[in-house]
Amino acid sequence: MNKPAGKACKNLGDDFRCGIHEQLPEKGFPGCVVFDCFGAGQQVTQVTFGGRNWRDTPGIAGQMFATLPVMRQLHELLWYVTQALALPAAQKIHPRLEQARDETVELTKGTPEALLSLDLEAYRSKVNPLLQKASELARAGAGGRRADHRGANLIGRKLRGADLRGASFRGALLIGADLREADLRLADFTGADLRGADLRGANLAGALFLTDSQLKAAVR
Repeated sequence: MNKPAGKACKNLGDDFRCGIHEQLPEKGFPGCVVFDCFGAGQQVTQVTFGGRNWRDTPGIAGQMFATLPVMRQLHELLWYVTQALALPAAQKIHPRLEQARDETVELTKGTPEALLSLDLEAYRSKVNPLLQKASELARAGAGGRRADHRGANLIGRKLRGADLRGASFRGALLIGADLREADLRLADFTGADLRGADLRGANLAGALFLTDSQLKAAVR
């Protein structure tokens, strides 16, 4: 099904719930299965627009739809920062991470106008170095030489049983990769595309920045 941005899905019910949620894979909506707004939808409706919705107040529809992707990026960034704060190995930068968390929370409380005028790229550039540092500190615990696959094209790559402890897969394409029984302890999966990647039997203990969406997109 193709539809323009800003147009409601035909499966959206009057209560704003998905009418085919339990049958999404069978109905051909795998993208919906793995999509995660990180709580941005609730924030936009309940806080940014004070509980109003675009059906009862059609005049806010355009602004509300434009605000959602901005809020989603902020909430995603907040999730990463929160994950970094849970890493004991990154304790020495916890104060800076706490500051980034608090700043991000404040941004999520902004008005629609403030959110839409926010330079997200610049803000990400400010926070990302902290996340990368937290990753480096945590992955150092894996010991030995750590593979650097940042931004790598690993589509369909056969990595079954590979020792990838502490590897960096930031932004890597792992679509359809065979990672069965691989040792992925303390590996960094920030932004990695794991669609169809086979993770059966892989050791993901302590894996960094691995989202539920990524896991749902993989074979397990």
